[in-house]
Amino acid sequence: MDKDQTLKRLLDGNQAYLSSRTEIGDISQAVRLETAEHGQQPLAIIITCSDSRVIPEAIFHCGIGDLFVIRVAGNVIDNHQLGSIEYAADHLGTKLIMVLGHTHCGAVDAAIHHDPAGYIKFITDEIQSAIGDVKDSYKACCLNVKRSIDLIESSLVIRKDEEEGLAVIGAMYDIETGKVEILP
Repeated sequence: MDKDQTLKRLLDGNQAYLSSRTEIGDISQAVRLETAEHGQQPLAIIITCSDSRVIPEAIFHCGIGDLFVIRVAGNVIDNHQLGSIEYAADHLGTKLIMVLGHTHCGAVDAAIHHDPAGYIKFITDEIQSAIGDVKDSYKACCLNVKRSIDLIESSLVIRKDEEEGLAVIGAMYDIETGKVEILP
């Protein structure tokens, strides 16, 4: 599938999710065996938050082998995430990278309203770099997604893959409605 077909598949899956279908995509033994024998060919790379309310496989109605998911609080990007993204884009042939932020993000809230200590500070400092003085939570979440996209697109491997049809997009997931909105 090309990037446009993949995005349509994801948004159609989100519609199925919004229709209160309880099952996720194919998680059958046949698919497990197929991917074990022939490897993975995920439709998309999804970088999202570790928040337990954000479940990409359910949100996009996907099953085993459909998504290459990278989760970290605040969907921030560092060298580890970039290495994982480059691997999936370059070696697995994935044509769509989506940075999926979400409403009511605790990591973004912490960056706006708190000054945490310990290792959490690495996350909130990265988010603070993205949002500056913005205090509106939704706008801050969108700016944080944009920063992650910029960091991904700074990769030479990703830029080469973009020239060959890879797309990097941002989206917001509303945890109240379940809807995914593609960001401009």
